[in-house]
Amino acid sequence: MVSRTRLKYSESMKSYIWDRYKQGDSIWSIARSFDRPSSSIHKQIARTGGIRPPERKRRQQALSLEEREEISRGIVANLSFRAIASQLGRSPSTVSREVNRNGGYQHYRAAQAEQNAWDRALRPKVCKLAKNRSLSRRVELKLRRKWSPQQIAGWLKRENPDDELNQVSPETIYRSLFIQARGALKKELQEYLRSKRSIRRATKSSLKGIGLGGMPNAVSIRERPASVEDRAVPGHWEGDLIEGKNKTFIATLVERHSRYVMLVKLKDKRSETVVSALIKQAHKLPEELYKSLTWDRGSEMTKHQRFTLETNIKVYFCDPQSPWQRGSNENTNRLLRDYLPKGTDLSVHSQKKLDWIARELNERPRKTLEYETPADRFNACVALTG
Repeated sequence: MVSRTRLKYSESMKSYIWDRYKQGDSIWSIARSFDRPSSSIHKQIARTGGIRPPERKRRQQALSLEEREEISRGIVANLSFRAIASQLGRSPSTVSREVNRNGGYQHYRAAQAEQNAWDRALRPKVCKLAKNRSLSRRVELKLRRKWSPQQIAGWLKRENPDDELNQVSPETIYRSLFIQARGALKKELQEYLRSKRSIRRATKSSLKGIGLGGMPNAVSIRERPASVEDRAVPGHWEGDLIEGKNKTFIATLVERHSRYVMLVKLKDKRSETVVSALIKQAHKLPEELYKSLTWDRGSEMTKHQRFTLETNIKVYFCDPQSPWQRGSNENTNRLLRDYLPKGTDLSVHSQKKLDWIARELNERPRKTLEYETPADRFNACVALTG
């Protein structure tokens, strides 16, 4: 077996790696172009948590490699610092400091001096969260409540509109989490992010198949009024089931205008069970705040006509293989997996626990609501109907 020689990645090669990674190419495919194992590329990317390092630039006032080589030739010719400085158009003190910090007159080497200069320039700038410990603690507290960096940043801006010292961008939070050299946020806090990844991904894709079947007397989503589409009017909901181990289920409901979430405990997914539970939940809300329900074509809603008859709530069904038509609900189901992981038994959660989980989501600020919380937006609607 022939062993491969170790490959030292040049700056141009590293740039190529980052270009490919940011375009969404897999680590495996990038590694194949270098005839290297994927671990070799992963190591390059993981050093900065999947975040491309900023391009290193030389200050205009800094000595160049050519100038350092000129200094080295002047030393070989036994010229004084003043004479060398005159040739370079620099001050004698600049040349003196350069030589003395890099081995002195007897040991100065241009290439080593150049490398030393780059090494000294690696001192990272202290980030905002490292300097402002109070702000850092507030960010940490919200991360532990499973708020996303974007939600935290939006909430801080809303809470402190005129105080930039107590605001922080989502990117700063992400960088502080994934680049541990910043010393601002502990690595363990990455566990509270939804992705649970150790490095940032450039692009994300998710494909989710849904079970489809015939639906008697179904009313297509295409017949849903335009007023429902623009989300301007409250009272229109999206619904779905999430499944756990041992065929356990929970119904999830999301109000389109406010993104307000309700969870309903189920003993099984038979249509009779699901529809009865949804009817009971619907009677808890004012009629003005529950006008329609959009669902996929799962068999659990075959008795949808009974639901409409007992609640006067219209039910619309998505097109086959079109989960994005219930976008709010699909997104909410992903958020719920932080609390209700796939492969776990959902029957162990009481309705009281489900209400707590829903409250956690409803009290998170949302970018789409201009960082208002779903609870605030929904309660305002309740007040208007009262």
